[in-house]
Amino acid sequence: MNPKLVFSSLVLLPQLLFAEIKTQVVEYKDGATVLEGLVSFDDAIKEKRPAVLVVHDWMGVTDHTRTISEDLAKLGYIAFAADIYGKGVRPADAKAAGAEAGKFKADRALLRKRANLGLEELKKQQFADSGKIAAIGFCFGGTTVLELARSGAPIAGVVTFHGGLDSPTPADGKNIKAKVLVLHGADDPFVKPADITAFQDELRNANVDWQMNYYGDAVHAFTQKKAGTDKSKGAAYNEPAARRSWQAMKDFFAEIFAK
Repeated sequence: MNPKLVFSSLVLLPQLLFAEIKTQVVEYKDGATVLEGLVSFDDAIKEKRPAVLVVHDWMGVTDHTRTISEDLAKLGYIAFAADIYGKGVRPADAKAAGAEAGKFKADRALLRKRANLGLEELKKQQFADSGKIAAIGFCFGGTTVLELARSGAPIAGVVTFHGGLDSPTPADGKNIKAKVLVLHGADDPFVKPADITAFQDELRNANVDWQMNYYGDAVHAFTQKKAGTDKSKGAAYNEPAARRSWQAMKDFFAEIFAK
């Protein structure tokens, strides 16, 4: 056996044995509105590291949001799950979720403000490298991170998983500083072809560095196990698409966070 490999393993062993993923609740505010996010990190890492903002789907900050944040922490990132809706605002069903998400989709300025407040909380974390930040979002959250990018936020990249792709203010594409990765179900019935075309034109016209992956046989919400597997409903879990899209995100991060 290579002595260098043995030595490296012995050096890393204490870190591996004592590493612990921690998740803490963080309260912050938008004026008088209290927001309640989550920060996840590996407490064995004592130096600055890339950081990822996570934006929830239309159900608000849930166990799924926490799992995503902790999975990112296991990859060595600091993750902050932003709360767009507000503390205690957790829709009980799809109807309530649609109504809550609709408030923010109808007020993109407020949506951008809430996303940027989450970004500022992420930057406050002790070991977050403010020069290496990305944002990811799922469904409603995917729409949100695109609006964050359109606001001109100084971040390295955004990743949208089966998010809405409408482009209400195409001229704002010129504000995007981030690289953009779109992970999209090829059979998603909720994202109109016209919206996809307009979105791509917006990025092209603004000379944004973007890429878009289509996943065959996948509809909306393909990363969400809670969506079930009945594609006829328009939203369903698809294991290959979920796995491949997560890998695409990891590859994207490796590129944008490279020195």
